[in-house]
Amino acid sequence: MKPLIRPARLVPGARVAVVAPSGPVVEERLQTGLDILRGWDLDPVVAPHVLDRHPEFPYLAGTDADRAADFQAAWCDPDTAAVFCARGGYGSQRMTDLLDWDALRAAGPKVLLGFSDITALHEAFAARLGLVTLHGPMASAVDFLKNARAQEHLRATLFEPEKVLTIESTGRGVLVPGRARGVTLGGCVSLLAAELGTPRARSGAAGGLLLIEDIGEEAYRLDRILTQLLRAGWLDSVAGIALGSWKHCGPYEALRAVFADRLGGLGVPVVEDFGFGHCEGALTIPFGVMAELDAEAGTLTLDEPALA
Repeated sequence: MKPLIRPARLVPGARVAVVAPSGPVVEERLQTGLDILRGWDLDPVVAPHVLDRHPEFPYLAGTDADRAADFQAAWCDPDTAAVFCARGGYGSQRMTDLLDWDALRAAGPKVLLGFSDITALHEAFAARLGLVTLHGPMASAVDFLKNARAQEHLRATLFEPEKVLTIESTGRGVLVPGRARGVTLGGCVSLLAAELGTPRARSGAAGGLLLIEDIGEEAYRLDRILTQLLRAGWLDSVAGIALGSWKHCGPYEALRAVFADRLGGLGVPVVEDFGFGHCEGALTIPFGVMAELDAEAGTLTLDEPALA
């Protein structure tokens, strides 16, 4: 696994497109998020279908075709420096294969920001475009709107990425001690498992530092997800693992037992409670960069800034 191409950092006045590739967006939250972005001297432009609702499936923000068209138009706009996802939920997988990947590639490197269901897009951008992406707070997400730490870490990553070369865990849990080097990847572990067998899916995490988290998955479901990844050989030769948040997944003691059983035997460092994902003050994590994970220190140190 090799480091990917880093997009350029943002500068004051940069235009950023806000899209909704997954679930429906609450307008009031979106407006609050846009105000925060404007306060950073960015110029946020909302895609035409961001506030749509799918006529049949209320868990989708508009039709697959409209969500894909919004995303592609935003990415291919030469005046747009970044594409920010408004929220996660569900739906990115449904529109990923509707995108014109040749056109996205021709548009050049840009910043893609999102997490949760956006894991499907992080994987697609890594596999199809070879681009570094940012796993971080979204424009209408409650945790971003109300948490200064999440806002500041994202802002620094976007504008001054050299100041966040070392990302420090907000917790201090260590499942397996040690240090490891590799290229970062990850996201919602349920989405990673759901990508198995799909066209152009990543063949595995060999040589990578895997950062995973999820929401609403009970212990037995996480056991099943991790078992599937193990049986598929997807975790073979992974270099190290960082565990993020597990909101609404049940008592952590039960989850920890699953992680120890399924991941402890891999023989690689595993750090817990790293502070990314569906949690208060979530850290922004770049995917596709070479880094060192120190489980006992609770740090992820990047070889170079996330953005060029």
